[in-house]
Amino acid sequence: MKKILKLLIGTNNKGKYREIRDLLPKYIKTYSTADFKLKSPKEDGVTFEENSIIKAKHFSKKTQLICLADDSGLEIDILNKDPGIYSARWAGKEGNFKKAIQKVYRELTKKDKNWKQKKIKARFICALSIYDLEKKITSVFGKVEGYISIEPKGKNGFGYDPIFVPKNKKKTFGEMRSSEKYKIDHRSVAFKKIKKFL
Repeated sequence: MKKILKLLIGTNNKGKYREIRDLLPKYIKTYSTADFKLKSPKEDGVTFEENSIIKAKHFSKKTQLICLADDSGLEIDILNKDPGIYSARWAGKEGNFKKAIQKVYRELTKKDKNWKQKKIKARFICALSIYDLEKKITSVFGKVEGYISIEPKGKNGFGYDPIFVPKNKKKTFGEMRSSEKYKIDHRSVAFKKIKKFL
């Protein structure tokens, strides 16, 4: 595969765009969907991988650029792995993750009134797909295991970061500096695998 010099990052989520751009090699010129005023496609896949491919294909076809798209989310074991692929949908049309976090806490309380006394197992999952101009698709998968914090902590990151404590750490992703988070998070795990295609 030829070295990729130009890449569209297929997301309308500014936090995700920044994180992916920071992980990419510096020589790649990146474009955002906002540069082309593109709306996101309907994500009707049933897995993270299917949804990341839907996005990568859609944005690539619209711009004729190679596109890297991510689909990621939070799985909470006692909620039958919800919000999972619906992680962004729990935040509603406005992408209000404060609301999504409150919903997580409401659902946990419904499931188990004493959940705060327990370690609630969860993981962040990330599927990354590259769709290139020869219509080839490359997909990789990353995950990081952890627990749900009993209250949101920290202002860094985005999405559910303030309530996720990675395994063997004391701080939530929301409390970590990005340099610390990037070393261990689900997106960087997936990135290490996709680097060889860049």
